[in-house]
Amino acid sequence: MYKVVIIDDEAIIVEGLSRVIKWEEYGCTLAGTAYDGAEGLQVINEINPDIIFTDIAMPGMNGLQMIAAIRVEHPDTMIAILTGYRDFDYAQTAIRLGVNRFLLKPSNLSEIEEAVSAMTDMLKAKKPRMEPDSITKESGSEEEHTEGNAGSFIVRNALTYMEENYQDKVTLSDLADKMYVSQWHLSKLLNKHTKKSFSELLNEIRVREAKKLLKDPSLRVGDVAEMVGFLDIAHFSRVFKQYAGMSANEYRNKKLG
Repeated sequence: MYKVVIIDDEAIIVEGLSRVIKWEEYGCTLAGTAYDGAEGLQVINEINPDIIFTDIAMPGMNGLQMIAAIRVEHPDTMIAILTGYRDFDYAQTAIRLGVNRFLLKPSNLSEIEEAVSAMTDMLKAKKPRMEPDSITKESGSEEEHTEGNAGSFIVRNALTYMEENYQDKVTLSDLADKMYVSQWHLSKLLNKHTKKSFSELLNEIRVREAKKLLKDPSLRVGDVAEMVGFLDIAHFSRVFKQYAGMSANEYRNKKLG
């Protein structure tokens, strides 16, 4: 039996899908429901479902980042979007990130049943691929391409977040929470797409911004260190020299001299 999870902040949608669809006729069982994105991700990670029906316009959640996170953390799961958000570019991005069905609210029963049927067919078609002799190059590359799109999307958003928040305390754990993925997955994605670690990327951003500030003679080095997110000037000095090849004072004298 394929495990299904339904996530929507509208209780009537969750209850309606739960009761109206004859899940057992499609070889499915309703394994869990949730009424907001955060709870939904928790349920998904606990149950590891085969099929997910979810809204992507829920309070406090970035729908596209949520979809990317699900695709990276659960690459074989079928994802169906139920949303009232009518935006073509948004839909196209969601599909590139690995959404299998994009359904606009209100959807009629036949549309939902077609989506369930199509996704269970895709799951059945995947089963033979579990055998080493029957793995095809095409199917593998298609799945890798989808996961690659999702991974790239997460990395771009992670880098944007670091660029916008480098002056604050930014940890890998906090950033992973913002991207809705585990620390392990985020670290792996950053290394894969940038060939650098989280700390290397953050330090590069901070040193780049420090170089700009050091050109202002009214700012002390300690002020600059604090402004780019370093609480310890000694740590800032070590990192700056490592990335710039000279001390902060030497860099300042070179630029102002």
